[in-house]
Amino acid sequence: MSTATAQRHDLWTLTILSLLMAFASISTDIYLPAMPIMGAALHTASGGVELTISGYLVGFCLGQLFWGPLSDRLGRRLPIAIGMILFIVGSAGCALSNNVESMIAWRALQAVGACASVTLARAIVRDLYAGSRAAQTMSTLMIVTAIAPLLGPSVGGLILQFAGWRDIFWLLVAVGLVTLGLLYTLPETLPATRRIREPLSRVFVTYGALLRQPRLLGYAGVGGFLYGGIFAYVAGTPFAYISYYHVPPQYYGLLFSLGSVGIMAANLFNVRFVARWGSDRLMRAGALAAGILGISVAITAASGWGGLAGLVIPLFLFISCTGLIAANAITGALNLFPEVAGSVSALIGASQFGTGILGSALVGMLSNGTPWPLGASMAFFGLGCMLCAVLLTPSH
Repeated sequence: MSTATAQRHDLWTLTILSLLMAFASISTDIYLPAMPIMGAALHTASGGVELTISGYLVGFCLGQLFWGPLSDRLGRRLPIAIGMILFIVGSAGCALSNNVESMIAWRALQAVGACASVTLARAIVRDLYAGSRAAQTMSTLMIVTAIAPLLGPSVGGLILQFAGWRDIFWLLVAVGLVTLGLLYTLPETLPATRRIREPLSRVFVTYGALLRQPRLLGYAGVGGFLYGGIFAYVAGTPFAYISYYHVPPQYYGLLFSLGSVGIMAANLFNVRFVARWGSDRLMRAGALAAGILGISVAITAASGWGGLAGLVIPLFLFISCTGLIAANAITGALNLFPEVAGSVSALIGASQFGTGILGSALVGMLSNGTPWPLGASMAFFGLGCMLCAVLLTPSH
């Protein structure tokens, strides 16, 4: 294979991996502007609609724990294909839902399918790369996948101007079908000689051994608490911006997309400097900033200082910290146990979306019509992220 052909092949693989990793954002961000309208249509309060995010996170969290070991045994492509079919079915179910309970259930199934793509895309990166190259590749993927939350709410708001909220989920069905077709151009990266030969029931015992590793728990905690804050942001900002500060739904996407711009900028910084400064050092710097910014969000949410801008600015900076934390935490964990990359990726992903469940549910349970539940949640998770980085991850 010539150098030019190899580069085109790598670029196409990177493109498919970016699409697979974007499914977590695509599935949620695109319907955020519709949440207030969905609440009225499904005859439920804002807290009930926010639980559709929590239901999604439950499916995403638990599903990863299954797909990771399965892929270590069967390879990466087949589990992704099965997951994509579940995603398509779940999206259609959401489009046809007539009450919030069925919406929550279909969102959970949608998530079980989507998480196969995200979990195994990370494992594929570790199959192909190691060390700082893996961190650079992961950051590059996150730059590309940040386009999904950048465009998602705007696309959702645009659909609402010309159609109904159900059409948002029919669009997800179409995206799933296209991705399923593209999947067959992705090479299998885990050859049979490197697959786990043990019965699947015994493979799950791997999680017990991994959970006894303090360094792995440190990386999982940093990423987990970060994602708790991110999903508090996802669940809380539609009501803080649209309901409390009266931002029109079609403009909500512009405010939401600021976070994606910050993530892309921070990931570009990470790609440039991770080889020089090290992934652990950059991750700890991001976690320290997240702790400070979480407190800032709580203060502005409680006091109302600065109005809408006073809330948007620290939220933007908090979300931007993802660019320094997420890729480095994932890479650090995967580098510890490359021989079971699927299981490690699943465990890290489960920790992220497990705390995401808590983050979105906490905002929903504390909902009082003000931005305070959002601010309090961001402070809690930001401090947790900072403490895990300081206390559990290595300082070298």
